[in-house]
Amino acid sequence: MKHIALRAASFGMALASFAAHAATPALTAEKLYQANCAVCHGSKLEGAVGPTLRDHTWLHGAPTKANLIKVISKGVPEKDMPAWSPTLSAKQIAMLADYIAANANKPAIAAASAAKPAAVAAVAAPAARTAQGGVDLSGFKLPKGFHISVYANEVAAARSMVVSDNGVVYVGSRKAGKVYALVPRGDKQTADVVTIAEGLDSPIGVTLLNGALYVGEISRVIRFDNIDKRYAQKPSYEVVKVSLPTDKWHGEKIMKAGPDGKLYIPVGAPCNICDTDETRSAKIYRMNGDGSGLEEYARGVRNTVGFAFHPITKALWFTDNGRDEMGDNTPSCELNIAPKLGLHFGFPYCHGGVVPDPQFAGSHTCEEFEPPVAKLGPHVAPLGLTFYTGKQFPEAYRNNVYVAEHGSWNRTTKSGYSVRLITLYNSKIVSDTAFIDGWLRGEEVVGRPVDLVTLADGSMLVSDDYGGRIYRVTYDGK
Repeated sequence: MKHIALRAASFGMALASFAAHAATPALTAEKLYQANCAVCHGSKLEGAVGPTLRDHTWLHGAPTKANLIKVISKGVPEKDMPAWSPTLSAKQIAMLADYIAANANKPAIAAASAAKPAAVAAVAAPAARTAQGGVDLSGFKLPKGFHISVYANEVAAARSMVVSDNGVVYVGSRKAGKVYALVPRGDKQTADVVTIAEGLDSPIGVTLLNGALYVGEISRVIRFDNIDKRYAQKPSYEVVKVSLPTDKWHGEKIMKAGPDGKLYIPVGAPCNICDTDETRSAKIYRMNGDGSGLEEYARGVRNTVGFAFHPITKALWFTDNGRDEMGDNTPSCELNIAPKLGLHFGFPYCHGGVVPDPQFAGSHTCEEFEPPVAKLGPHVAPLGLTFYTGKQFPEAYRNNVYVAEHGSWNRTTKSGYSVRLITLYNSKIVSDTAFIDGWLRGEEVVGRPVDLVTLADGSMLVSDDYGGRIYRVTYDGK
C-alpha cells in the first residue's frame, strides 16, 4: 500500500463505479473522484489502498491528460487493469483525466497527516486509535452475547485461512505476496505473526493435507511439507506438477482439501463476461496431492473464492461472484451446492439462477442449469465461507453457513462488507441474516472481510485484507 508506483489494478478498481455517478451532469470531477476513487486513493489523492496520484514516479507514462485518457481507456492488462472505454464515455474519461492531471505534480501528502480511510491509517499507526488493534470495535454489530476483538494485526492483504491441529493459523495474502503463520500466544486471545514465505504471485489460497501446507499462486501450486514444525525457519517448498490456466483476471486460486483426500481448486473466468464453456476457465477442478488425477468437477462458475464441505453430507458448498455491468441491482451473487461431479452452474448463460445473459444466453434457458441455493444480493462479493462446528456458540448457530461478503466496488450505494449467517434445516436455506456488521460505516469502508475459520476453543476468526488484520469472535452467554 505504500508503493509509490501507479498500480493499474488498484486504479481500475477505484474507477469501477465511475460510470454510474458520471451520468449526473451536476457532479463535478472532484465530486466524482470523492464518490468513486477516494476510498482507494485517499480523499486528497494521497494514497490509501491504492497509490498516491500526486507527485511520484509514474510507471505508465507521464500524468498528462492525453496519457491518462489512454491508460484509463485501454487499461494495462499485465497489471490486471481492464479497458474502461467500453464502460465510460469519452467525456467521462476526460473529466477524470483532467482532475488527476491537475493534481499529479503537487507534493505528496505525508502519511502522518493524510486523511486516509480509517482502516489504512490503522495499519500504518495502530496506536493512533484508542480501541484495540487500531480499529474502533464499538462500530461492529453482533448478536447478543457475541464479542469481537483483534486476534492479529499487521497481516497485510490477509485472505484465505486454514487451521492446523496444533492451532497454528496459516494465512494467504494477495498483493503482499506473502504467506503467514499466526502462532497463538499464551493467553490464546491473540497471536504472533510469522512470515513463512514472500515474493509469491498472489498466494491467496491455503489448505492443509497430510501435514503439508498447500499454497495456490496464479501460476502454480506449491507445497510446504511438515509445516507445523518448520514455519519459523523460512521453510523450503516443492512445486506441485499440475497445469492450470494462468490468466490474471480472476486467476488467483483458492484451495480446499476435501473429505475425499483430494485438493479442490477453481479457475475463474478471465473476463467480466465471456463464453468459457469450451475452455479450461470458469470451472472447479480436483486433483491428488501430488497434482495427478486432475479432473473437472463443476463448470459454469464465474469466480468462486470460497469453498466449504458440509459437516454431515460432505457436499461441496461454494460462493460465486455475479457479473458486472448490468446495473446496481442485478444479477445476484450466489451460494451453491455441488454434491456430485459434472454439474453446470450457468455462467455465462444465466446469472443468479433467473437472469439470462443479454449477450450470451442465446437459446439457453436458466432451467438448464443448477440454481443457487441462496441469492446473496448484487455486487456483495461473497468470498470465504465456513460451517461452524465448534461448541462455544449456542446450538442454534452450529452447522450453519457463515459467508464473508467482501463488499461492492462498483455499486452506487455500497453493499456487503459483512458476515452473513445462513441458517439451514436438512441442508435447505431457512434464513439469511447479518452476523457481523460494521466494516462499512455510512459510506466509509474500515475493512473488507474475506475468510472464516473456527479455532479449537470454538471461537471464529475473520480475515480482513483491507485492514490487514484477523478478528476473533467469541460468545460468553451474557
